[in-house]
Amino acid sequence: MQHVKMYTTAVCPYCIRAKQILKSKGVEAIEEVRIDMQPDERMKMMEITGRRTVPQIFIGDTHVGGCDDLIALDGRGGLVPLLNGAA
Repeated sequence: MQHVKMYTTAVCPYCIRAKQILKSKGVEAIEEVRIDMQPDERMKMMEITGRRTVPQIFIGDTHVGGCDDLIALDGRGGLVPLLNGAA
């Protein structure tokens, strides 16, 4: 299973939903970077992704995007293969 990293905040319903989706696909550990508690990480997230909103989800080296992007990826059948290491 690929490493999953997610930029989040404490009170983000989209972050909560994204975590639920990932856990339903067998993800046991998500590295959460709380940008509300670490402002320097918010700047880093914006530099890497070009986006200001959370969640910002990375699976392995792939930037998936936000919750809607994760749902769309799953709908296309691409989430599980990505989690399992397929390019």
